[in-house]
Amino acid sequence: MSRVQIEQPDLSKPIYDKVKAMILSQELKPGQKIIQEKLSAQLGVSRTPLAKALQMLEFELLVESKPRRGMYVKDIDLQEMLEVFECREALEGMAARKLAELTNKDTIKRMEALITPFMNKDKKIVTTKYARADEKFHQILIDDTGNKVLRRLFVFGSIHDKIAQMGLVRPPEETLEEHIKIVEAIKEGDGDKAAEAASMHVRRSRELIEKEIQKIDN
Repeated sequence: MSRVQIEQPDLSKPIYDKVKAMILSQELKPGQKIIQEKLSAQLGVSRTPLAKALQMLEFELLVESKPRRGMYVKDIDLQEMLEVFECREALEGMAARKLAELTNKDTIKRMEALITPFMNKDKKIVTTKYARADEKFHQILIDDTGNKVLRRLFVFGSIHDKIAQMGLVRPPEETLEEHIKIVEAIKEGDGDKAAEAASMHVRRSRELIEKEIQKIDN
């Protein structure tokens, strides 16, 4: 009689999710040392699944192990920010082109719903609310293409997580109009226009980061 193989649940996955959420919300702040004994007690888990979860987060460049010092929340420097935006410029331009070809009314409706509340020029934009809307806007841009490889590139490269960690590179007053242009091009079904609008939106932030790096180097 053959034995039935019972698959054991991966206990590290829910811990990974919790610690990742703590990093992205900055409950665990960039540069902060992760004291594993304290964190395992806080989460009510043992050290072994926590250690595995931290290894997963290290692979995603959200934490880093420093020899003889321990594990730390990774503090994103300007060079890494630049690299993230270089990837975004290409991938989000591709995504916007695809969405323009699809012209999915539900996608357009959800993107418009995110930016419309900030279009009242007489009302001051609350940066924290705009940052959350901005994050969701760019997630829709990738997810709604239906391109599984594109989505995996964002997940495996932790690009979306890095965006959330960084926050806004430019003020809402600069980027809102760019978001509107992206949606308009997608609604028109103009792939070239949508790709250029999305790429330019990211490029302007990338160029700002490049200038900051040049200032430091000089």
